[in-house]
Amino acid sequence: MAEITREEVEHVALLARLRLSDAEKDRLASELSAVLAHFQALQAADTEGVPPTSHAILMENVLRDDVTRPSLPRAELLAAAPEARDEFFVVPRVVDT
Repeated sequence: MAEITREEVEHVALLARLRLSDAEKDRLASELSAVLAHFQALQAADTEGVPPTSHAILMENVLRDDVTRPSLPRAELLAAAPEARDEFFVVPRVVDT
């Protein structure tokens, strides 16, 4: 079984800019080693003749047909807006310049 070392956890934490305590590093090394063990068990499974799939069951998107229809008049939409100016909605500034 492949073991994840504490040094590997520290390296990944450094790359991800994570500050981990010593206890967290030890716990993550153990948990990640267990995850790798699960993947090794999956690799041992015989998948010969099994087609690749993205889902365990067949799935199909159910979409309605696109139907063109008239939209609401612009004046009616702008009349319902809290604030409008020159055929546009006015919204609070969220980005400082």
